[in-house]
Amino acid sequence: MAAMSRDGRFAPSPSGPLHLGNLRTALLAWLFARRAGARFRVRVEDLDPGRSRREHEARQLADLRALGLDWDGPVVRQSERRARHREALAQLQAAGRVYPCWCTRAEIRAAASAAHGPLPEGAYPGTCKRLTAAQRAEREASGRRPALRLDAAGERVAFVDRLHGPVAGVVDDLVLWRNDDTPAYNLAVIVDDADQGIGEVVRGDDLLESTPRQLLVARLLGLPAPAYAHVPLVLGPDGRRLAKRHGAVTLADLAAARGWRPADALGWMATSLGLAEPGEPVSPAQLLDRFDPDALPRAATTFAG
Repeated sequence: MAAMSRDGRFAPSPSGPLHLGNLRTALLAWLFARRAGARFRVRVEDLDPGRSRREHEARQLADLRALGLDWDGPVVRQSERRARHREALAQLQAAGRVYPCWCTRAEIRAAASAAHGPLPEGAYPGTCKRLTAAQRAEREASGRRPALRLDAAGERVAFVDRLHGPVAGVVDDLVLWRNDDTPAYNLAVIVDDADQGIGEVVRGDDLLESTPRQLLVARLLGLPAPAYAHVPLVLGPDGRRLAKRHGAVTLADLAAARGWRPADALGWMATSLGLAEPGEPVSPAQLLDRFDPDALPRAATTFAG
């Protein structure tokens, strides 16, 4: 289905503070939505109870406000939407598209490396879908709780990304519900985007290859599919995606190490996107006047640290 709006969102996981790369993606998501005259939402993707912390959530929201980014409506927490996620899972189960999987990570790696066919490298080849009745009974008797996977039937899904153009991929049998009884990201994200009326998802291009999975889930659930714009990442000096290991990369760390104010971080992000001159003071409103999605750089940016 075609997207009905350009409403956007930023959906961080509250497992730690946001760094410059996360914040630049948030800025871009805000610019895309506001430039289109659309709403901008914030959703906290706190599905992982072992890593999610309310103090991280509070700091992340404070950092967004410090940059001058605003949003519409209340902040939504995925953990509070479990009943809706179960409803979506039940719909797929009723359609016969779900099966239990007892494979360990080591078994999945071994099976994926031995698999042949159209699936991408590292994809799950459907091992537990082909179990005999005896093999399944043995696994059920082990007491180990299974994950629940989508029977994707090797479908190929294509879409057009706003920055990358035509993209296509064969979808493997992705996990819908984890064996710790929590919904998996690829199920929750598409359900929550649809329920929030998100019309365009702006996120890092490291997630580009996972998009066919989510589009297939949306189609099977009869949900409207958003448009996508996968934006370039910020890298550390070692060429890897920016992370805490690269040192002072959060607003708090940059303030301590460099004396940066949030406005300095905003200025660096704007300069890296070609929206400001080095050292030029800018506000989000000024950047909005200058923003042209078609003129965005396509290559990653390196933060020297």
